[in-house]
Amino acid sequence: MKQLFAKIHLWLSIPVGLVVTAICLSGAVLVFENEITRALHSELYYVEVPVGAQPLVPSQLVARITEQMPDSLHLTSLQFSGRRDESRMVAFRETGRRKLSVNPYTGYVNGWVESSTFFSTVRKLHRWLLDPPESKGGMSVEKIIVGGSTLCLVLILISGLIIWFPRNRKALPYRLKVVSSKGCRRFFHDCHVSLGFYSTLLLLVMALTGLTWSFGWYRTAIYALFGGGHQKIDVQASFLQKKDSGNRSGSKRSGQETADREIKEMRPGMDGPEFDYAVWDEVFPQLAAHYPGYKTIELTQTDAQIVRKSAIRRIDRVAIDPASVGGLAEITHYEDTPRQQRLRSWFYAFHTGSWGGIWTKLLYFIAAFIGATLPLTGYYLWWKRNFCRKTKR
Repeated sequence: MKQLFAKIHLWLSIPVGLVVTAICLSGAVLVFENEITRALHSELYYVEVPVGAQPLVPSQLVARITEQMPDSLHLTSLQFSGRRDESRMVAFRETGRRKLSVNPYTGYVNGWVESSTFFSTVRKLHRWLLDPPESKGGMSVEKIIVGGSTLCLVLILISGLIIWFPRNRKALPYRLKVVSSKGCRRFFHDCHVSLGFYSTLLLLVMALTGLTWSFGWYRTAIYALFGGGHQKIDVQASFLQKKDSGNRSGSKRSGQETADREIKEMRPGMDGPEFDYAVWDEVFPQLAAHYPGYKTIELTQTDAQIVRKSAIRRIDRVAIDPASVGGLAEITHYEDTPRQQRLRSWFYAFHTGSWGGIWTKLLYFIAAFIGATLPLTGYYLWWKRNFCRKTKR
């Protein structure tokens, strides 16, 4: 039986080995993208907190931003961090994903926060071998190659784990350690066998979750397996009722109608009534009090998105109604969103290693780096076994 799995392991590894190396190495680089970006551009993300100073209220901050930015830009959202030493992030309709960093205490514009060209290139390598599809979510040859290689990696890891199991207990210690004093061949053999065993579980998790971005049929099947079929939001609770009585069974129809009306009447940057940013002055303190442990609160003209402090990204959405008391209408809790949407957050966290904080990220980085070396050490051992002997003869 082991001979069969050895052949599967070998003949799947030879054609996809270099692709697996590229995927794992680029994945290892992306693990700490956020931390590296913030460290390199700390002036855009962090500010000095003046002694005894309080952050500007939203309307004052918007006024300061408007003074410094051209009239052609239309502000669409303002993001608040739960940390006092972090900048506010501002989005405009005309700037796409680029955000403006602003000092929350002075309103001074720090600069534009843009995605790094280096990390964008690495992400393209990781997902599409540098050639992304023409449309978002579309298919391409390179995307299929990455997905197919990842699927092969799952079979390679499982077959490798079966091959790894020793025949007796005496051989077990030799499968668990790396010896560097008995020549290159023994060293690379131990790196392939021992380090491969230690990283197998995490590599399997990365591969199985990563496949959801490659194949629609796999995504549908895995979501269905975890109970995340096609669902609709069927619960929208009243924020004010929940704050007063804890009752989360508010009217579904009225909540949806209110949200739809607000979107039509006050779409950010579109024609319609001029938005009074003083509404945010009332809304933000209520949200901050209701979510004392929030990570970020992003305000738009129609709703607020609250990201809780959690390893898994959990977002509550609150509709903003300037005509209501306090400016708040209905709330959609993370727990009330479709299970499929929640599974997407879970899969992303388990694919990137963010589910356990910095320590799981470090483990994922090490495992991904080892995964990048496994095809290379495997090629070396295969070459030594099959071609060096023939040369000696």
